[in-house]
Amino acid sequence: MERFVIEGGKPLSGTVTPSGSKNEALPVIAACLLTAEPVVLRNVPDIADVRVMYEVLEALGAKVERLAEDTVRVTAATLHDGKVDADLARRVRASILFAGPILARMGYVVLPPPGGDVIGRRRLDTHFFGLQALGASFSANGSYELAIPDGKRLTGTEIFLDEASVTATENIIMAAVLAEGQTVLMNAACEPHVQGLCRMLVSMGAEISGIGTGTLRISGSKKLHGTTHTIGPDYLEIGSWIGLAAVTQSDISIQGCRPDELRMILHVFGKLGVHPEVEPAPASSPGQGATLRVRPGQPLSIRKDLHGAIPRIDDAPWPAFPTDLMSIAITTATQCQGTVLFFEKMFEGRMFFTDSLIAMGASIILCDPHRIVVVGASQLYAARLESPDVRAGMALLIAALAAKGTSTIYNIRQIDRGYMRIDDKLRALGASIVRDDG
Repeated sequence: MERFVIEGGKPLSGTVTPSGSKNEALPVIAACLLTAEPVVLRNVPDIADVRVMYEVLEALGAKVERLAEDTVRVTAATLHDGKVDADLARRVRASILFAGPILARMGYVVLPPPGGDVIGRRRLDTHFFGLQALGASFSANGSYELAIPDGKRLTGTEIFLDEASVTATENIIMAAVLAEGQTVLMNAACEPHVQGLCRMLVSMGAEISGIGTGTLRISGSKKLHGTTHTIGPDYLEIGSWIGLAAVTQSDISIQGCRPDELRMILHVFGKLGVHPEVEPAPASSPGQGATLRVRPGQPLSIRKDLHGAIPRIDDAPWPAFPTDLMSIAITTATQCQGTVLFFEKMFEGRMFFTDSLIAMGASIILCDPHRIVVVGASQLYAARLESPDVRAGMALLIAALAAKGTSTIYNIRQIDRGYMRIDDKLRALGASIVRDDG
C-alpha cells in the first residue's frame, strides 16, 4: 500500500498552478455520451476518479484517446448497451452521473450502486425523482434500472428538487437536453462545475438559460454535436493551497484562479486571519486567470463576531462555503489564535477525521457528528495517519506539513482521487515528501 512520508515544520515557497476541476471533469466526461460525434476535453486532471470514468466509457463502447497530458478525445459513435459495469461503478461515486446521459441516448440504463467516500448518507433519491419526472420508469433490484417506454422520448416538465444536489442537477440536465419540449429545473445546484457542464452542453447545441442561477430552463434537442471544452481550475484545490500556505507560514502564489469563484472561500479564510492578495489577470491575457499570493506572516487570528461572540463557520450549497473545504478550514483553524465553531450540515461522517488532528495535538471538541469547536493555536506533532476520504486526506497532509517531526500517511489513493500529483507539486515548492510502497 502506497504511503506518504512527510517531514513537517518547513516553510515552502514558489508558484503552483491548480489542475482542472475534478468536480467538473466527472460530469463532462459522462456528457460525452450524449453525442455520436467526437468531444475534446482540455485541462482534464489526471487523477484516479477520472481514469475510472474513462474505463466506464470504454466498457460501454466509447473510444477514449489521449491527445496530450491533460487533453482527451472521446468518441461515443456506438455503444454496446446501457449497462454500467458493476466493478467500475463501485470504484467511483461519480458513476451515478452516467444515469442521465445513458438513459437519454440509449433509452434505458442499468446502474449498480456507486462507490465513493464514506462521509455519511449520500441520497440518490433526487436523481431518480427527477429522471422519473421526465418520463422514465424506475426500479431498484440490486441495481438501479431506468427506462423510457418504447418509441417515446423523455418529455420536458417542471421539476422542483427537494435538495440542491449537484450530481442530481447534473444528471437531470444531461437527460433533459435530449428530451422533448422544455424542462424547468428549480432549486437546482449552481456551483461552478455545474455551470461548466452547462456551458459545454450549450457548445454541443443544447439550449439552456439561467446558467449560474437556481432555475434552469432547458429546451430539448433531438441530437447534439461534438465540441471542444476546457475545464476550469479546481477552486477546491485552490482553497487547499491557501490553507496549506497559511499553516506552514509559506510564500505561495497560485496561478490561473477565477476570483469570482472564490468570494466565500476568501471570506471564510479571512475569518481565520488568512488574507491572500489577488493580482488580476493582465489585460493582454485575460484568459490566463488571476494570481493569488499567500505571504508568510499571516495574522492567523480568529475574528470574533459582534460583542465578542464565538464565530461559526458552516457549509451550504453554492454560493456558500463548500462542504469539501470544511476539512481544510478545520486544519487551518488549529493554527489560529482563538475559538471557532464549525457546523458541517451536509454529511454526518465528515468530522470524524478530527480524531487524527487531536492525536497530533490539536485542541478540538467534537460536539456531535455535525459540530466541532476548535481552540487554537496548537502545536502539531508528527503521527501515523490514514486518509479516510479525499478532502480529509488532504487536510491531514496539510497538518503533517505543519507538524514537528516525520509523519506517515497511509491509504493515499484517497488523496490521489482528487489531487493530481500532489507530491510532485509539493516537492517543487520545497516540501520534504516521499511516496513509497510502505
